[in-house]
This record gives sequence, structure tokens and C-alpha cells, in this order.
Amino acid sequence: MTKARFLKERRTSWQRFEQLLLKAERARVSRFSGAEVSEFSRLFREVCYDLATVRSRDWGRDIEGYLNDLVVRGHNGFYRAPPGRPRAITRFLFSEFPRLLRSNVAYFWVALALFCIPGAIGGVVVGRNPSFAERILPAEALSQMEAMYSDSLEDGDGTGAEGLMTGFYVYNNVGIAFRCYATGILFGVGTVFFLVTNSLVIGTITGYLVAQGHSERFFSFVISHGAFELTAIVVAGAAGLLLGHSIVHPGPNTRLESLKRRGLDSVRLAAGAGAMLAVAALIEAFWSPSGVSSAMKFAVGSLLWILVISYLAFAGRDARTT
Repeated sequence: MTKARFLKERRTSWQRFEQLLLKAERARVSRFSGAEVSEFSRLFREVCYDLATVRSRDWGRDIEGYLNDLVVRGHNGFYRAPPGRPRAITRFLFSEFPRLLRSNVAYFWVALALFCIPGAIGGVVVGRNPSFAERILPAEALSQMEAMYSDSLEDGDGTGAEGLMTGFYVYNNVGIAFRCYATGILFGVGTVFFLVTNSLVIGTITGYLVAQGHSERFFSFVISHGAFELTAIVVAGAAGLLLGHSIVHPGPNTRLESLKRRGLDSVRLAAGAGAMLAVAALIEAFWSPSGVSSAMKFAVGSLLWILVISYLAFAGRDARTT
């Protein structure tokens, strides 16, 4: 298919999706009719496919930017937590979400392996030979990271280093989580790619900073919010793998039927991951860059890791499905 034919055939769908986006942004998707919700979901998946097509064929940054904007706005409009009674939201977060994750735990373990193993290997290699870090990240980026965690930067000295660190991790990890989930629509391949590549990046940064002697400042900064943030990325990856698997192995159903049925579970998992990222952002903004001693941060961070693991492993076990 040529670029001109592609644009001609797909432009109407993009315009219709944009109309639904405007309606969603003015109100909420929950106010859509059943037909509009189905149409929105279908068009969102199509736009994701179109974006992947434009990128793979290098059909121009203008088109890619336009479609990427539609995808981001569509995700924000459709996957944000729906309005409802506080009790329903609380029930989802403290019972339904962890129970749903456990019922799909195989995807979680695969996502965890993809996110941890490459990074661990990369971190060990770079820790032993820091020069390898420049094969993954530009030297300028490594220098900036080292400067952020330099012992010469004291907490609260007004240099803005805390803001830089917070901004970097919020942007980086929220972006990773979104890509890990949304690209699951590409038969799960996109999810695998982003889990592995970003694992290597995080592992490289970790290994490099440890090799440069900044391990205490680095780990004391990330340990607390990392309990929620890194786990949320893995959960988002699990949701993406579930989404991809529903297309690759639809079972007795058609791919579309499988996507409709299991896609809802993936959306709910992604919503739970989004809630965890919100908690992580609060911790990262107010606690991680604070002037509290490293020992205290390690203690609190360890407790938060225990809390997150216990929450996902045990929350909702006694709740009855209604």
C-alpha cells in the first residue's frame, strides 16, 4: 500500500476518533453510549496499528506525530480511572486489582523476567567495565546522571538537582509503563521489546553509578518510590502481554472476540498500574529527594517493598466476587 492510499483510506477513521476524543475530554468516556464505547475502543486499536505502520515505513514525522498524539490522548481518555462511588474505587484497588493480577500471574512472571534479567546482566557488565555504558547511552547522558548523584550536590541546596531527578524518573518510568502496555496490541512483541530495552537502560545507569561510587545516594533515592514505580511497570508489561496473547492465541474465539473479552482484563490491570504510579509520584516528589538520612530512606524503602509485595500477594483473598 502506498502512502497516499493509506492516508486516503485511514483519514476518515482518524477524524472520527478525534471527534470522540473531544467528547471524552469535555466529559468522560463513561458517558458514552455502549455503541460509542465500542467504537472508541475499536478506533483506538486501529490508530495504534496505524502508528506502528507509519513508523515502520518511515512515512514522515508529521503523520507519526499526529497519530502519536491521538494514541496518547486516547489512552488518557479511555484508561484513566472511571468516575464512580469511592467505595467502588476502593474495592477495585484493594481487592479486585490484586486478585485479577494473581489470576494472570503467569504474565506477571514473564514480564518480571524480561524487565529484571537483561538489566541485571547489563548492570553487572557495566559495573565491572563502565566504558560499556556508552554503548547503551550517550556519554553526555551518563555525565548528567553522575552529576545528579554527585556528593557535591547536597539536598535542598537550591540547585534544582532534586527536580531534575524527579522529572527524569517520572517521565522515564511513566513513559515505559505506557509503552509496555499499549504496544501489547502488536501481538505482544512491542511489550517484550520495551521491557527488555528499558531494562538494559536502567541496568546500565545503575551499574555505571555504582562503578562511579554513587551507590548510596542512588539507591537511597530510588528505593522508596521504586517499590511502586518499578512494580507498576512490570504490571503494565503483564497487561501488555495479556493483550498480545489474546490476539496471538484467541482459543476457540475469533481474535476480535478474544480481544474484547481478555482486553478488558488488560485494561483493568493497566488501571491498577496507573494507581501505583500515582502513589510512586507522590513519594518521589516529597520523600525521595528529601534531606532525610540514607539509613532512614533504606528502612522506609524496605518497608514499602514489603508492603507492595504483601498487597499484591494477599489483598482481596478473602473478598467474595460479586
